[in-house]
Amino acid sequence: MGLTHVKVTIANPAHPRRTAKLTFLVDSGAIYSVVPGETLRRLGIKPHSTRTFILADGTEIQRRIGDALFLINGERGASPVLFGEKGDSVLLGTVSLEALGLILDPIKRVLKPLPMVLG
Repeated sequence: MGLTHVKVTIANPAHPRRTAKLTFLVDSGAIYSVVPGETLRRLGIKPHSTRTFILADGTEIQRRIGDALFLINGERGASPVLFGEKGDSVLLGTVSLEALGLILDPIKRVLKPLPMVLG
């Protein structure tokens, strides 16, 4: 199985000129995206809640959640984001991908437009 990494610009929704460019591992099995907490704080993004998550090995962890803008290749979408802690990977999850109108092609390991169906 291959890994897919993409460069993504994230921004503070309240101050969209505050940006950071990061390399994310696209994780189609992750619901939320994870960004280092220090990066989010530097952008002025504040957490609005804390949730408990279960890792693949069954371990429970808590992470703070905020909201960020994600920008890839001219596409823009707002999405929840987890405040990553030391040892956490920088991940691009499915909620952010869907907000951007993108999907991971698991065979070619590239992002492509998500078919948009209404109704």
